[in-house]
Amino acid sequence: MRKRRFAARLFVAQGKGQRFIPPLLRGIVGLLLVGLGFLGFLPVLGFWMIPLGLVLIATDIPPARRWLRRRLHRMSKDNR
Repeated sequence: MRKRRFAARLFVAQGKGQRFIPPLLRGIVGLLLVGLGFLGFLPVLGFWMIPLGLVLIATDIPPARRWLRRRLHRMSKDNR
C-alpha cells in the first residue's frame, strides 16, 4: 500500500512539473533536490527529495521518461 501511494505521488509530481515548470528551471530544481536529498539525515531535508528530483529531471529526457512511466505503472499494478 505504501509503494502504491508513493508511485501515485511521483506520477502526479511528474505531470505537474511537466506542465507548470519550464524545462531549464525543472532541471535546476531537480538537481537541487537530488543534491540536498543526500543530506537526508538533517532534520528538515530528507531522502524523499532524491526520487522527486530524479522524476523532475527525467521529464526532460525521453528514454528516462518512458522508463519512469513503465516503472510507475508496474508499481501501481503490483500493488492491486
